[in-house]
Amino acid sequence: MPASSRTTRFPPMLVDAALALHDNRLDVAEPLLRTYLKRDPFDARAIRMLAELAGRIGRNRDAETLLRRALELAPGFTAARANLAIVLYRQNRAVDALAELDTLLAAEPEHLGHANLKAAALGRLGGFEEAIALYERVLGAAPAQPKVWMSYGHMLKTVGRQGDGVAAYRRATALRPALGEAWWSLANLKTVRFDDADVATMAAQLADPTLATEDRFHLDFALGKAWEERGDADRAFTHYDAGNALRRAQIAYDAEETTRFVDAIVATCDAGFFAARADWGCPAPDPIFVLGMPRAGSTLVEQILASHRLVEGTTELPDLPALARRIADYPAGLSALTPERARELGEEYLRRAAVQRRTDRPFFVDKLPNNWAHVALIRLILPNATIIDARRDPRACCFSNFKQHFARGQGFSYALDDMGRYYRDYVRMMAHVDRVQPARVHRVIHEALVDAPEPQIRALLAACGLDFDPACLSSHRTERAVRTASSEQVRQPIFRGGDRAWRPFAAHLAPLEAALGDTIDCYPEPPASLSR
Repeated sequence: MPASSRTTRFPPMLVDAALALHDNRLDVAEPLLRTYLKRDPFDARAIRMLAELAGRIGRNRDAETLLRRALELAPGFTAARANLAIVLYRQNRAVDALAELDTLLAAEPEHLGHANLKAAALGRLGGFEEAIALYERVLGAAPAQPKVWMSYGHMLKTVGRQGDGVAAYRRATALRPALGEAWWSLANLKTVRFDDADVATMAAQLADPTLATEDRFHLDFALGKAWEERGDADRAFTHYDAGNALRRAQIAYDAEETTRFVDAIVATCDAGFFAARADWGCPAPDPIFVLGMPRAGSTLVEQILASHRLVEGTTELPDLPALARRIADYPAGLSALTPERARELGEEYLRRAAVQRRTDRPFFVDKLPNNWAHVALIRLILPNATIIDARRDPRACCFSNFKQHFARGQGFSYALDDMGRYYRDYVRMMAHVDRVQPARVHRVIHEALVDAPEPQIRALLAACGLDFDPACLSSHRTERAVRTASSEQVRQPIFRGGDRAWRPFAAHLAPLEAALGDTIDCYPEPPASLSR
Protein backbone atom coordinates (compact mmCIF):
# COMPACT_ATOMS: atom_id res chain seq x y z
CA MET A 1 0.00 0.00 0.00
CA PRO A 2 1.55 3.41 -0.90
CA ALA A 3 2.47 5.53 2.13
CA SER A 4 0.28 8.43 1.01
CA SER A 5 -2.87 6.30 1.07
CA ARG A 6 -2.47 4.95 4.59
CA THR A 7 -5.04 7.23 6.10
CA THR A 8 -7.23 5.07 8.28
CA ARG A 9 -5.87 1.77 9.58
CA PHE A 10 -3.23 2.01 12.31
CA PRO A 11 -1.36 -1.24 13.10
CA PRO A 12 -1.50 -2.15 16.80
CA MET A 13 2.20 -1.38 17.29
CA LEU A 14 1.70 2.16 15.98
CA VAL A 15 -1.32 2.58 18.23
CA ASP A 16 0.81 1.56 21.23
CA ALA A 17 3.56 3.97 20.17
CA ALA A 18 1.06 6.80 19.76
CA LEU A 19 -0.35 6.18 23.24
CA ALA A 20 3.15 6.14 24.70
CA LEU A 21 3.95 9.45 22.97
CA HIS A 22 0.71 10.93 24.29
CA ASP A 23 1.75 9.97 27.83
CA ASN A 24 5.32 11.19 27.19
CA ARG A 25 6.66 7.68 27.79
CA LEU A 26 9.43 8.17 25.27
CA ASP A 27 11.40 5.16 26.49
CA VAL A 28 8.45 3.01 25.47
CA ALA A 29 7.59 4.79 22.22
CA GLU A 30 11.09 4.81 20.70
CA PRO A 31 11.74 1.03 20.58
CA LEU A 32 8.21 0.41 19.30
CA LEU A 33 8.70 2.88 16.45
CA ARG A 34 12.14 1.63 15.53
CA THR A 35 10.96 -1.98 15.51
CA TYR A 36 7.99 -1.05 13.35
CA LEU A 37 10.13 0.91 10.87
CA LYS A 38 12.48 -2.03 10.44
CA ARG A 39 9.48 -3.97 9.19
CA ASP A 40 8.02 -1.13 7.13
CA PRO A 41 10.54 1.69 6.48
CA PHE A 42 8.16 3.49 4.13
CA ASP A 43 5.34 4.31 6.56
CA ALA A 44 5.32 8.12 6.70
CA ARG A 45 3.09 8.07 9.79
CA ALA A 46 5.67 6.14 11.83
CA ILE A 47 8.48 8.35 10.54
CA ARG A 48 6.55 11.45 11.65
CA MET A 49 6.00 9.96 15.10
CA LEU A 50 9.72 9.21 15.45
CA ALA A 51 10.43 12.81 14.38
CA GLU A 52 8.07 14.07 17.08
CA LEU A 53 9.97 12.00 19.63
CA ALA A 54 13.30 13.45 18.41
CA GLY A 55 11.91 16.97 18.68
CA ARG A 56 10.76 16.44 22.25
CA ILE A 57 14.30 15.61 23.37
CA GLY A 58 15.82 18.53 21.47
CA ARG A 59 17.18 16.61 18.48
CA ASN A 60 15.68 19.06 16.01
CA ARG A 61 18.06 18.30 13.15
CA ASP A 62 17.20 14.61 13.39
CA ALA A 63 13.52 15.52 13.50
CA GLU A 64 13.93 17.66 10.38
CA THR A 65 15.62 14.84 8.47
CA LEU A 66 12.87 12.41 9.41
CA LEU A 67 10.09 14.82 8.50
CA ARG A 68 11.61 15.57 5.11
CA ARG A 69 11.73 11.82 4.48
CA ALA A 70 8.07 11.51 5.48
CA LEU A 71 7.17 14.27 3.01
CA GLU A 72 9.15 12.57 0.24
CA LEU A 73 6.99 9.52 0.79
CA ALA A 74 3.74 11.46 1.26
CA PRO A 75 3.95 15.05 -0.10
CA GLY A 76 0.37 15.76 0.95
CA PHE A 77 0.95 14.74 4.59
CA THR A 78 0.02 18.09 6.14
CA ALA A 79 0.61 16.99 9.73
CA ALA A 80 4.23 16.17 8.85
CA ARG A 81 4.65 19.51 7.09
CA ALA A 82 3.23 21.32 10.11
CA ASN A 83 5.71 19.49 12.33
CA LEU A 84 8.51 20.46 9.94
CA ALA A 85 7.55 24.13 10.17
CA ILE A 86 7.69 23.91 13.97
CA VAL A 87 11.11 22.20 13.92
CA LEU A 88 12.50 24.81 11.53
CA TYR A 89 11.13 27.60 13.73
CA ARG A 90 12.81 26.05 16.77
CA GLN A 91 16.11 26.11 14.89
CA ASN A 92 15.77 29.88 14.28
CA ARG A 93 15.19 29.20 10.59
CA ALA A 94 12.14 31.40 10.29
CA VAL A 95 12.48 31.92 6.53
CA ASP A 96 12.41 28.16 5.92
CA ALA A 97 9.52 27.75 8.36
CA LEU A 98 7.52 30.43 6.52
CA ALA A 99 7.96 28.58 3.22
CA GLU A 100 6.38 25.46 4.74
CA LEU A 101 3.63 27.48 6.43
CA ASP A 102 2.69 29.19 3.18
CA THR A 103 2.30 25.76 1.58
CA LEU A 104 0.15 24.64 4.50
CA LEU A 105 -2.03 27.74 4.44
CA ALA A 106 -2.55 27.39 0.70
CA ALA A 107 -4.02 23.95 1.40
CA GLU A 108 -5.72 24.83 4.71
CA PRO A 109 -6.33 28.61 4.67
CA GLU A 110 -8.58 28.61 7.74
CA HIS A 111 -6.20 26.59 9.93
CA LEU A 112 -5.61 28.82 12.96
CA GLY A 113 -2.60 26.86 14.19
CA HIS A 114 -0.74 27.50 10.94
CA ALA A 115 -1.64 31.19 11.07
CA ASN A 116 -0.50 31.43 14.67
CA LEU A 117 2.91 29.90 13.93
CA LYS A 118 3.28 32.09 10.84
CA ALA A 119 2.70 35.16 13.01
CA ALA A 120 5.44 34.02 15.39
CA ALA A 121 7.84 33.37 12.49
CA LEU A 122 7.10 36.78 10.99
CA GLY A 123 7.88 38.32 14.35
CA ARG A 124 11.31 36.67 14.30
CA LEU A 125 11.97 38.29 10.92
CA GLY A 126 10.72 41.76 11.83
CA GLY A 127 7.40 41.46 10.01
CA PHE A 128 5.54 42.82 13.02
CA GLU A 129 2.55 44.48 11.38
CA GLU A 130 1.71 41.40 9.32
CA ALA A 131 2.16 39.27 12.44
CA ILE A 132 -0.19 41.50 14.42
CA ALA A 133 -2.81 41.23 11.69
CA LEU A 134 -2.52 37.43 11.75
CA TYR A 135 -2.87 37.31 15.54
CA GLU A 136 -5.96 39.50 15.28
CA ARG A 137 -7.42 37.10 12.72
CA VAL A 138 -6.73 34.12 14.96
CA LEU A 139 -8.17 35.82 18.05
CA GLY A 140 -11.20 37.00 16.12
CA ALA A 141 -12.00 33.39 15.28
CA ALA A 142 -10.95 31.87 18.62
CA PRO A 143 -10.84 34.53 21.36
CA ALA A 144 -10.53 32.15 24.32
CA GLN A 145 -6.84 31.44 23.67
CA PRO A 146 -4.71 32.82 26.53
CA LYS A 147 -1.36 31.90 24.96
CA VAL A 148 -2.30 33.56 21.69
CA TRP A 149 -3.33 36.72 23.58
CA MET A 150 0.07 36.60 25.26
CA SER A 151 1.92 36.23 21.94
CA TYR A 152 -0.16 39.08 20.54
CA GLY A 153 0.88 41.15 23.55
CA HIS A 154 4.55 40.40 22.85
CA MET A 155 4.18 41.74 19.32
CA LEU A 156 2.29 44.86 20.40
CA LYS A 157 4.93 45.60 23.01
CA THR A 158 7.67 45.24 20.41
CA VAL A 159 6.20 47.90 18.13
CA GLY A 160 5.62 50.31 21.02
CA ARG A 161 1.87 49.85 21.49
CA GLN A 162 2.31 49.46 25.21
CA GLY A 163 -1.29 50.08 26.28
CA ASP A 164 -2.61 47.53 23.80
CA GLY A 165 0.09 45.10 24.89
CA VAL A 166 -0.89 45.44 28.54
CA ALA A 167 -4.54 44.86 27.61
CA ALA A 168 -3.60 41.70 25.69
CA TYR A 169 -1.56 40.36 28.61
CA ARG A 170 -4.41 41.17 30.99
CA ARG A 171 -6.81 39.28 28.73
CA ALA A 172 -4.47 36.28 28.90
CA THR A 173 -4.32 36.35 32.71
CA ALA A 174 -8.10 36.73 32.93
CA LEU A 175 -8.58 33.65 30.77
CA ARG A 176 -5.93 31.65 32.62
CA PRO A 177 -4.83 33.15 35.97
CA ALA A 178 -2.15 30.46 36.32
CA LEU A 179 -0.40 31.50 33.08
CA GLY A 180 2.82 32.61 34.70
CA GLU A 181 4.46 33.86 31.51
CA ALA A 182 1.67 36.40 30.97
CA TRP A 183 2.15 37.78 34.50
CA TRP A 184 5.90 37.91 33.94
CA SER A 185 5.34 39.67 30.60
CA LEU A 186 3.47 42.40 32.46
CA ALA A 187 6.27 42.64 35.01
CA ASN A 188 8.89 42.65 32.26
CA LEU A 189 7.46 45.83 30.75
CA LYS A 190 9.10 47.57 33.73
CA THR A 191 6.31 50.17 33.59
CA VAL A 192 3.38 48.21 35.07
CA ARG A 193 2.85 48.24 38.82
CA PHE A 194 0.91 45.31 40.25
CA ASP A 195 -1.90 46.19 42.63
CA ASP A 196 -2.96 44.20 45.68
CA ALA A 197 -5.46 42.16 43.69
CA ASP A 198 -2.73 41.17 41.20
CA VAL A 199 -0.41 40.09 44.00
CA ALA A 200 -3.17 38.10 45.69
CA THR A 201 -4.07 36.35 42.43
CA MET A 202 -0.46 35.42 41.69
CA ALA A 203 0.13 34.21 45.24
CA ALA A 204 -2.99 32.06 45.10
CA GLN A 205 -1.81 30.42 41.88
CA LEU A 206 1.65 29.86 43.34
CA ALA A 207 0.09 28.10 46.35
CA ASP A 208 -1.41 25.43 44.08
CA PRO A 209 0.80 22.31 44.42
CA THR A 210 -0.27 21.13 40.95
CA LEU A 211 1.00 24.30 39.24
CA ALA A 212 3.34 23.55 36.33
CA THR A 213 7.01 24.38 36.93
CA GLU A 214 7.12 26.84 34.03
CA ASP A 215 4.18 28.78 35.43
CA ARG A 216 5.69 28.63 38.91
CA PHE A 217 9.03 30.21 38.09
CA HIS A 218 7.41 32.89 35.92
CA LEU A 219 5.11 33.79 38.82
CA ASP A 220 8.07 33.90 41.20
CA PHE A 221 9.88 36.38 38.95
CA ALA A 222 6.72 38.50 38.65
CA LEU A 223 6.09 38.46 42.41
CA GLY A 224 9.73 39.34 42.99
CA LYS A 225 9.20 42.52 41.01
CA ALA A 226 5.92 43.23 42.81
CA TRP A 227 7.53 43.03 46.25
CA GLU A 228 10.63 44.93 45.12
CA GLU A 229 8.38 47.81 44.05
CA ARG A 230 6.77 47.73 47.51
CA GLY A 231 10.20 48.09 49.13
CA ASP A 232 10.26 44.60 50.65
CA ALA A 233 13.66 43.44 49.41
CA ASP A 234 13.79 40.29 51.55
CA ARG A 235 10.42 39.05 50.35
CA ALA A 236 11.29 39.99 46.77
CA PHE A 237 14.59 38.12 46.96
CA THR A 238 12.80 35.02 48.25
CA HIS A 239 10.77 34.96 45.04
CA TYR A 240 13.68 35.85 42.75
CA ASP A 241 15.76 33.13 44.37
CA ALA A 242 13.00 30.53 44.09
CA GLY A 243 12.34 31.34 40.43
CA ASN A 244 16.03 31.18 39.58
CA ALA A 245 16.49 27.90 41.44
CA LEU A 246 13.63 26.29 39.51
CA ARG A 247 14.99 27.57 36.21
CA ARG A 248 18.56 26.55 37.06
CA ALA A 249 17.40 22.98 37.71
CA GLN A 250 16.08 22.80 34.14
CA ILE A 251 19.26 23.76 32.31
CA ALA A 252 22.68 22.23 31.90
CA TYR A 253 24.97 25.23 32.33
CA ASP A 254 28.59 24.60 33.36
CA ALA A 255 30.50 27.71 34.45
CA GLU A 256 33.78 25.85 34.06
CA GLU A 257 33.00 25.32 30.37
CA THR A 258 32.78 29.09 29.84
CA THR A 259 36.08 29.53 31.65
CA ARG A 260 37.74 26.87 29.48
CA PHE A 261 36.34 28.56 26.37
CA VAL A 262 38.00 31.85 27.32
CA ASP A 263 41.22 29.97 28.13
CA ALA A 264 41.16 28.52 24.61
CA ILE A 265 40.66 31.95 23.01
CA VAL A 266 43.53 33.41 25.02
CA ALA A 267 45.80 30.49 24.05
CA THR A 268 44.84 30.49 20.36
CA CYS A 269 44.23 34.11 19.39
CA ASP A 270 47.32 36.03 20.43
CA ALA A 271 48.84 39.06 18.72
CA GLY A 272 50.77 36.85 16.30
CA PHE A 273 47.59 35.03 15.30
CA PHE A 274 45.94 38.27 14.20
CA ALA A 275 49.08 39.71 12.61
CA ALA A 276 49.39 36.65 10.38
CA ARG A 277 45.77 37.08 9.26
CA ALA A 278 45.62 40.85 8.97
CA ASP A 279 44.18 40.89 5.44
CA TRP A 280 41.68 38.05 5.87
CA GLY A 281 37.90 38.08 5.86
CA CYS A 282 35.15 40.01 4.13
CA PRO A 283 36.06 43.73 4.02
CA ALA A 284 32.48 45.05 4.31
CA PRO A 285 32.16 47.64 7.12
CA ASP A 286 28.37 47.26 7.42
CA PRO A 287 27.92 45.52 10.81
CA ILE A 288 28.15 47.27 14.15
CA PHE A 289 28.31 44.64 16.88
CA VAL A 290 27.05 45.84 20.28
CA LEU A 291 28.01 43.19 22.79
CA GLY A 292 28.84 42.54 26.45
CA MET A 293 26.74 41.31 29.35
CA PRO A 294 22.96 41.26 29.03
CA ARG A 295 21.33 44.07 31.04
CA ALA A 296 24.41 46.27 30.57
CA GLY A 297 22.82 48.95 28.40
CA SER A 298 23.27 47.37 24.97
CA THR A 299 19.67 48.15 23.94
CA LEU A 300 20.19 51.81 24.81
CA VAL A 301 23.40 51.89 22.75
CA GLU A 302 21.58 50.26 19.85
CA GLN A 303 18.71 52.76 20.12
CA ILE A 304 21.17 55.65 20.02
CA LEU A 305 22.89 54.24 16.96
CA ALA A 306 19.59 53.41 15.24
CA SER A 307 18.61 57.07 15.62
CA HIS A 308 21.41 57.96 13.21
CA ARG A 309 20.29 58.42 9.61
CA LEU A 310 22.91 55.95 8.34
CA VAL A 311 22.30 53.11 10.82
CA GLU A 312 19.58 50.48 10.97
CA GLY A 313 18.77 48.74 14.23
CA THR A 314 17.92 45.07 13.78
CA THR A 315 17.85 42.85 16.86
CA GLU A 316 19.85 40.17 18.66
CA LEU A 317 20.81 38.18 15.58
CA PRO A 318 21.56 34.45 16.04
CA ASP A 319 23.83 34.27 13.01
CA LEU A 320 27.32 34.68 14.47
CA PRO A 321 26.90 31.88 17.05
CA ALA A 322 25.39 29.71 14.30
CA LEU A 323 28.51 30.20 12.15
CA ALA A 324 30.76 29.52 15.14
CA ARG A 325 29.04 26.18 15.75
CA ARG A 326 30.05 25.08 12.26
CA ILE A 327 33.77 25.54 12.93
CA ALA A 328 35.33 22.26 14.05
CA ASP A 329 36.90 22.36 17.53
CA TYR A 330 35.86 25.99 18.03
CA PRO A 331 37.50 28.21 19.22
CA ALA A 332 40.87 26.44 18.83
CA GLY A 333 39.71 25.51 15.33
CA LEU A 334 39.98 29.17 14.29
CA SER A 335 43.66 28.49 13.65
CA ALA A 336 42.72 25.94 10.96
CA LEU A 337 40.60 28.34 8.88
CA THR A 338 41.90 29.34 5.46
CA PRO A 339 41.74 32.87 4.02
CA GLU A 340 39.04 31.71 1.60
CA ARG A 341 36.94 30.18 4.37
CA ALA A 342 37.26 33.30 6.55
CA ARG A 343 35.98 35.45 3.70
CA GLU A 344 33.15 32.99 2.96
CA LEU A 345 32.03 33.08 6.60
CA GLY A 346 32.00 36.88 6.63
CA GLU A 347 29.96 36.98 3.44
CA GLU A 348 27.58 34.34 4.76
CA TYR A 349 27.04 36.35 7.94
CA LEU A 350 26.01 39.36 5.84
CA ARG A 351 23.62 37.24 3.75
CA ARG A 352 22.01 35.79 6.85
CA ALA A 353 21.73 39.18 8.56
CA ALA A 354 20.14 40.67 5.44
CA VAL A 355 16.96 38.73 6.25
CA GLN A 356 16.42 41.13 9.17
CA ARG A 357 17.17 44.30 7.19
CA ARG A 358 14.27 46.64 6.41
CA THR A 359 16.08 49.71 5.04
CA ASP A 360 18.92 50.57 2.67
CA ARG A 361 20.96 52.33 5.34
CA PRO A 362 24.63 51.39 4.91
CA PHE A 363 25.24 50.21 8.50
CA PHE A 364 23.26 47.94 10.80
CA VAL A 365 23.47 46.92 14.46
CA ASP A 366 23.66 43.33 15.70
CA LYS A 367 23.18 43.61 19.44
CA LEU A 368 23.41 40.02 20.64
CA PRO A 369 25.24 40.57 23.96
CA ASN A 370 26.79 37.11 24.04
CA ASN A 371 28.80 37.88 20.91
CA TRP A 372 31.54 38.98 23.30
CA ALA A 373 32.59 35.32 23.16
CA HIS A 374 33.05 35.62 19.38
CA VAL A 375 35.09 38.83 19.08
CA ALA A 376 38.06 36.88 17.71
CA LEU A 377 35.79 35.37 15.03
CA ILE A 378 34.44 38.83 14.16
CA ARG A 379 37.95 40.21 13.77
CA LEU A 380 38.88 37.28 11.54
CA ILE A 381 35.87 37.19 9.18
CA LEU A 382 34.68 40.85 9.29
CA PRO A 383 37.82 42.88 10.06
CA ASN A 384 36.20 46.23 9.21
CA ALA A 385 33.13 45.74 11.37
CA THR A 386 32.77 48.00 14.41
CA ILE A 387 32.72 46.38 17.85
CA ILE A 388 31.11 48.18 20.79
CA ASP A 389 31.46 46.71 24.29
CA ALA A 390 28.59 47.91 26.52
CA ARG A 391 29.74 47.59 30.14
CA ARG A 392 27.94 48.20 33.43
CA ASP A 393 28.87 48.04 37.11
CA PRO A 394 29.28 44.34 37.98
CA ARG A 395 26.85 44.17 40.90
CA ALA A 396 24.21 46.31 39.20
CA CYS A 397 24.52 44.36 35.97
CA CYS A 398 24.55 40.90 37.53
CA PHE A 399 21.67 41.53 39.91
CA SER A 400 19.64 42.93 37.03
CA ASN A 401 20.25 39.62 35.24
CA PHE A 402 19.29 37.64 38.34
CA LYS A 403 15.85 39.21 38.52
CA GLN A 404 15.30 38.89 34.77
CA HIS A 405 13.82 35.76 33.28
CA PHE A 406 15.06 35.34 29.72
CA ALA A 407 12.89 33.60 27.15
CA ARG A 408 15.85 31.51 26.04
CA GLY A 409 19.59 31.31 26.50
CA GLN A 410 21.56 33.06 29.26
CA GLY A 411 21.98 29.87 31.26
CA PHE A 412 24.57 31.59 33.47
CA SER A 413 21.97 33.99 34.86
CA TYR A 414 20.07 31.68 37.22
CA ALA A 415 22.66 31.37 40.01
CA LEU A 416 24.61 34.18 41.65
CA ASP A 417 27.95 32.38 41.60
CA ASP A 418 27.54 31.34 37.94
CA MET A 419 26.73 34.96 37.13
CA GLY A 420 29.81 36.33 38.85
CA ARG A 421 32.06 33.85 37.08
CA TYR A 422 30.47 34.65 33.72
CA TYR A 423 30.99 38.40 34.21
CA ARG A 424 34.59 37.79 35.23
CA ASP A 425 35.24 35.60 32.17
CA TYR A 426 33.68 38.25 29.94
CA VAL A 427 35.96 40.93 31.39
CA ARG A 428 38.95 38.59 31.04
CA MET A 429 38.14 37.93 27.38
CA MET A 430 37.73 41.61 26.52
CA ALA A 431 40.94 42.51 28.39
CA HIS A 432 42.77 39.94 26.26
CA VAL A 433 41.31 41.44 23.08
CA ASP A 434 42.41 44.90 24.20
CA ARG A 435 45.96 43.58 24.63
CA VAL A 436 46.29 41.71 21.34
CA GLN A 437 44.06 43.97 19.20
CA PRO A 438 44.44 47.40 20.78
CA ALA A 439 41.87 50.09 19.87
CA ARG A 440 39.72 47.60 17.94
CA VAL A 441 36.90 47.63 20.51
CA HIS A 442 35.17 50.79 21.70
CA ARG A 443 33.87 50.55 25.24
CA VAL A 444 30.75 52.36 26.46
CA ILE A 445 30.55 52.59 30.25
CA HIS A 446 26.86 52.70 31.12
CA GLU A 447 27.19 55.02 34.12
CA ALA A 448 29.26 57.51 32.09
CA LEU A 449 26.69 57.42 29.29
CA VAL A 450 23.74 58.22 31.54
CA ASP A 451 25.68 60.85 33.53
CA ALA A 452 27.01 62.74 30.48
CA PRO A 453 25.20 61.55 27.35
CA GLU A 454 26.45 63.99 24.74
CA PRO A 455 30.24 63.45 25.00
CA GLN A 456 29.75 59.71 25.28
CA ILE A 457 27.43 59.65 22.26
CA ARG A 458 29.86 61.74 20.23
CA ALA A 459 32.66 59.31 21.07
CA LEU A 460 30.45 56.33 20.20
CA LEU A 461 29.57 57.76 16.80
CA ALA A 462 33.20 58.60 16.11
CA ALA A 463 34.20 55.03 16.92
CA CYS A 464 31.69 53.87 14.30
CA GLY A 465 33.07 56.31 11.71
CA LEU A 466 29.85 58.31 11.78
CA ASP A 467 29.37 62.05 11.87
CA PHE A 468 27.38 63.55 14.71
CA ASP A 469 23.60 63.37 14.32
CA PRO A 470 21.54 65.38 16.86
CA ALA A 471 18.78 62.76 16.68
CA CYS A 472 21.05 60.45 18.67
CA LEU A 473 20.69 62.75 21.69
CA SER A 474 16.93 62.12 21.81
CA SER A 475 16.94 58.46 20.86
CA HIS A 476 13.83 57.76 22.97
CA ARG A 477 11.83 59.53 20.26
CA THR A 478 13.02 57.18 17.54
CA GLU A 479 10.15 54.95 16.45
CA ARG A 480 11.30 51.41 15.80
CA ALA A 481 10.57 47.89 16.97
CA VAL A 482 12.51 46.78 20.05
CA ARG A 483 12.33 43.12 21.00
CA THR A 484 14.45 42.95 24.15
CA ALA A 485 13.65 43.26 27.85
CA SER A 486 14.53 46.97 27.74
CA SER A 487 11.93 47.79 25.09
CA GLU A 488 10.00 50.27 27.23
CA GLN A 489 12.99 51.73 29.03
CA VAL A 490 14.66 52.90 25.81
CA ARG A 491 11.46 54.73 24.88
CA GLN A 492 12.09 57.06 27.84
CA PRO A 493 14.75 59.78 28.11
CA ILE A 494 18.12 58.54 29.38
CA PHE A 495 18.03 58.36 33.16
CA ARG A 496 20.00 56.93 36.04
CA GLY A 497 18.34 54.93 38.77
CA GLY A 498 18.57 51.25 37.98
CA ASP A 499 22.21 51.15 39.02
CA ARG A 500 21.19 51.44 42.68
CA ALA A 501 18.58 48.68 42.55
CA TRP A 502 20.96 46.01 43.87
CA ARG A 503 21.76 47.87 47.11
CA PRO A 504 18.65 46.84 49.13
CA PHE A 505 19.55 43.24 48.29
CA ALA A 506 23.21 43.52 49.34
CA ALA A 507 22.78 41.14 52.29
CA HIS A 508 21.87 38.34 49.86
CA LEU A 509 24.64 38.86 47.30
CA ALA A 510 27.68 37.31 49.00
CA PRO A 511 27.97 34.43 46.45
CA LEU A 512 27.92 36.96 43.62
CA GLU A 513 30.53 39.21 45.20
CA ALA A 514 32.81 36.27 45.94
CA ALA A 515 32.67 35.15 42.31
CA LEU A 516 33.19 38.67 40.96
CA GLY A 517 36.25 39.17 43.13
CA ASP A 518 38.33 42.24 42.32
CA THR A 519 36.31 43.15 39.24
CA ILE A 520 34.11 45.08 41.69
CA ASP A 521 36.83 47.36 43.06
CA CYS A 522 38.60 47.82 39.71
CA TYR A 523 35.50 48.66 37.67
CA PRO A 524 35.33 50.07 35.01
CA GLU A 525 38.86 48.83 34.31
CA PRO A 526 39.71 45.12 34.46
CA PRO A 527 41.89 43.95 37.34
CA ALA A 528 45.61 44.24 36.54
CA SER A 529 46.15 40.50 36.88
CA LEU A 530 42.83 39.04 35.87
CA SER A 531 43.31 35.36 36.48
CA ARG A 532 41.09 32.49 35.48
